[in-house]
Amino acid sequence: MSSSLTTAHETLAAPVRIGPTEIPNRVVLAPMTRVSATAEGSATNRMVAYYGGFARGGFGLLITEGTYIDTEYSQGYLNQPGIANAEQAEAWKPVVEAAHQGGALIFAQLMHAGSQSQGNRFTDVTVGPSAIRPKGEQLGIYRGVGPYRVPQEITPAEIEDARASFVRAALYAQEAGFDGVEIHGANGYLIDEFLTDYLNARTDGYGGSCENRVRLAAEVCRDIRAAVRPDFVVGIRISQSKVSDADHRWRDGTDDAKTIFETLGATGIDYIHTTEYRAADPAFVGGVDSLAALAKRHSGVVVIANGNLDDPEAGAELVRSGQADAVALGKSALTNRDWPNRVRDGQSLGTELDFALLTPIADIKDSELT
Repeated sequence: MSSSLTTAHETLAAPVRIGPTEIPNRVVLAPMTRVSATAEGSATNRMVAYYGGFARGGFGLLITEGTYIDTEYSQGYLNQPGIANAEQAEAWKPVVEAAHQGGALIFAQLMHAGSQSQGNRFTDVTVGPSAIRPKGEQLGIYRGVGPYRVPQEITPAEIEDARASFVRAALYAQEAGFDGVEIHGANGYLIDEFLTDYLNARTDGYGGSCENRVRLAAEVCRDIRAAVRPDFVVGIRISQSKVSDADHRWRDGTDDAKTIFETLGATGIDYIHTTEYRAADPAFVGGVDSLAALAKRHSGVVVIANGNLDDPEAGAELVRSGQADAVALGKSALTNRDWPNRVRDGQSLGTELDFALLTPIADIKDSELT
């Protein structure tokens, strides 16, 4: 093993405490949509094998794909898993058991797709903060076709319903044995849409200033933190870019970052998970700080960083420099399902993702179940 790889391993292999819970190392499986649940939204045996494989591969923490939270507007994709009722929660239990048996902890990511929904078996209507169509087009690898629909503006009563759905889903996740939940506040889904100036034209307390636009995210964080056990971890994922707009940046740059991260850090959550195309790059043109570093500086909570951290040294440097406490791997985890074990043992890492895993549909393939 090279000296740099040895040093990287030592950094990433160290345990990290997230709230009340110790994670055995600092390498996290990032949430990735794999549309392999039943049509009714229940986890399957393929998902048990898939997540169990990452646990055996050495990932200390697994974060599930985005999981819808109600039987109304939250579903984003056909064959997306849900955790909206007792039946769906029960179906997650073997997945949780497989993760634990493999030595990993596992968090459920709770998602409301908002206006980026492209497949919902309960309704053909989408909702967003305002009646503004997302940019771009739906994703064919997730069975989407054509432009996104123009959403209905979500009403105050529906906002309250969505908040209640997040809490109910978190309680189902707790009952299913998950070690925590991650609120999906990134990538252009509902909570992120409220944060986004051009998608949020509201004139009530949820629109206008950044302080107002972060309100829903903060309310959901506080709601869940108050409802679950003290030893149950609660975090939120935050990004600037979206599925439908990879180039988006917060309008007021570091000022918005300060407002968002200070507000979220004050809610009582245990961590923030930032995701950028390149986690170590400056978050804003002309700046020097990564989004992870800004989250760390302003939130006061544990930070997980995600984005092109395939090289172990790149992730280790983020941790050593204090910009993040752990790193989350997505495509590099698909390429190397035992990435942490390979780094530990000094084995070579595959660097090219086999895009056959994501086409024609980005579901779990047979090759991922061994």
